[in-house]
Amino acid sequence: MVPDDDLALMVDLYELTMAQAYWSRGMNETAVFSLFFRKLPEHRNFMLACGQQHVTRVVESLRFSDAQIERLRSLDRFSDGFLAWLRNFRFSGSIQAMPEGTPVFPQEPLLEVEAPIAEAQILETLLMNYVHLETVLASKAVRLVIAADGRPVVDFGMRRMHGLDAAYRGVRAFRMAGLAGTSNVLAGLDFGLPIRGTMAHSFVQACDSEMDAFRTYAERFPGTTLLVDTYDTERAVAAIIRWLKSEPSMDIGAIRLDSGDFAEQAVHCRRMLDEAGLGHISIMASGGLDEHKIDALCRSGVPLDGFGVGTSVGASSDAPSLELAYKLTEYAGRPRMKNSPGKQSFPGPKQVFRQRDADGIFLGDTITHREETAEGEPLLVSTLRAGHRVEGALAPLADAAHHARAAVAALPASLRTLRDGVAYPVAISDRLRRLQRETLVRVQPHYDDGC
Repeated sequence: MVPDDDLALMVDLYELTMAQAYWSRGMNETAVFSLFFRKLPEHRNFMLACGQQHVTRVVESLRFSDAQIERLRSLDRFSDGFLAWLRNFRFSGSIQAMPEGTPVFPQEPLLEVEAPIAEAQILETLLMNYVHLETVLASKAVRLVIAADGRPVVDFGMRRMHGLDAAYRGVRAFRMAGLAGTSNVLAGLDFGLPIRGTMAHSFVQACDSEMDAFRTYAERFPGTTLLVDTYDTERAVAAIIRWLKSEPSMDIGAIRLDSGDFAEQAVHCRRMLDEAGLGHISIMASGGLDEHKIDALCRSGVPLDGFGVGTSVGASSDAPSLELAYKLTEYAGRPRMKNSPGKQSFPGPKQVFRQRDADGIFLGDTITHREETAEGEPLLVSTLRAGHRVEGALAPLADAAHHARAAVAALPASLRTLRDGVAYPVAISDRLRRLQRETLVRVQPHYDDGC
């Protein structure tokens, strides 16, 4: 994991070269950059915005140390004057962001940065990385929560996630999305997500017998979950039943199935446990699960009480990326835009208003110029002003997770499903569309006839 003191160098080279070019030309007017995506990943009805307020804390404390300045000097690309400017770098601008845990849709800014242009440019990759990772993982995790329909889902994904930083920050996203626990000890402790785990097959294999392994765990970890499929699931469960009848004081919370036909095994194990008067023992499944498999098991009424999910959630395996864009929309008080094919943007600083019906269900959103008002609740709130955090603007993680649950519950039912729902209505205000047309006319290049 990158130490906080080195985060200032987590930039793409062109952000520093552009910053030097801005600095050398005396271009220090205020710019507005907007962070958004143009389309949803396939089979996603919404994304769950995550990371955009958390990164505010990073921006506030971002500094270039003397050691970092010397490392940049070794590249032989930057002037002494610009390096002196970097040494004194303090972000002096403002950030507006959606509350974490807000369902978000194409073209809607997750955050906007307003600052002298070189300052705002330097933040590009850092902001995008934080928001991209946590939004992708939170959006995958919330699908598992939807599929499990009230049953707990635990993150087992650390070993197959893309680096320790992703494994650590991912747990923050998983808590936001409503997962019930994680096997990741450090991140679970830091982000307040219950730490859960059972045993591996290696422990069962290492012991003299399967029952020796079960007894060792039960004596040391009351309420433990026993892994029963190392050799023969039916025989293991039958042995547990005989043992608990002879020693009823032993406290077993659950058994875990990790392979095979979960539906068939769960039904059989449930019947065996119930007939033995052990209905309090839960059955958990893990191993190759994703939201579609969980959904099918739950819809079929399979008696599973919880799920452990690894690779699918840790790598968001079906949709591992989101085409985030960080685009200049205003500089020196004048609207700016991009007009590349398929990548046309809307100029100007923005606000997003969300409308609800009488029951509190979301009806649709309107993206407006920041100076406009529209029906509904404004979603972008100020988190950083003049380089300093706005008091009370950043909710504690527990509050943000509660907001996320309420916000997902307020989505139309067609979006709270794994199937492709009806597109959520997002309108662009007339003022923004007019501003786009006017800006396009102004910025269109005028070439000589001979060029």
